[in-house]
Amino acid sequence: MIVDGINVKCFVCGAEDKERVYMKCYHEGKENSVCVHCLPILIHGAH
Repeated sequence: MIVDGINVKCFVCGAEDKERVYMKCYHEGKENSVCVHCLPILIHGAH
């Protein structure tokens, strides 16, 4: 997906799938996008 001329993909898994929902987030002082598939990993940590 391209938003404002920038290719949007999940910063965790790199997914560019048009079927996923993305949320903006901030990581290490930069604005990123994370897909809803990876969001629980960020919230709860990888087990």
